[in-house]
Amino acid sequence: MTSEEANEAQGAGRRLDEVADAAARAFRLLPAAPRDLPAPGAAAGTPARRISSDPDTVERDLMKLVLTLVELLRQLMERQALHRVDQGDLSEEQEERLGTTLMLLHERMNSLCDQYGLTMEDLNLDLGPLGTLLPPAE
Repeated sequence: MTSEEANEAQGAGRRLDEVADAAARAFRLLPAAPRDLPAPGAAAGTPARRISSDPDTVERDLMKLVLTLVELLRQLMERQALHRVDQGDLSEEQEERLGTTLMLLHERMNSLCDQYGLTMEDLNLDLGPLGTLLPPAE
C-alpha cells in the first residue's frame, strides 16, 4: 500500500468516525427512559439539549420545516421526471404537462418562501458531517 493510499484510507476512516459520532449524538437526543435520567439535583455529565422555541417565530419555523420537506420532495420528483424523460417513458404531451406542473410548484415554493421571509437557501438544513439535506443549487 502506498503512502497516498494509506492517507486516503485514513481520511475515509475519519469520515466514517464523524458519521458515527453524528449518529451517536442524534440517538442521544431520543427521549430517555426514567432510569436513564439523572437524579433530581444531580449534575448531568453533559448539558441537556433543548429546542429553543420563540412563540413569536413558531409559525415561521414550522413553515420552514414544512417547506424544507416539500422542497426535498419537489427535487426528488423533478429528478424522477428527468429520468423518465431520458428513458423515453413519456409522451410529448405528458412531458409538457409534467414540466408545467414542476415549474408551477417551483414558483409556488418561491412565493411561500417570500411570504414567510425565507430563501431557498434557508431550507437547506445542515446535517453536520453528512453535509446538507438538499443538493447544491445548479
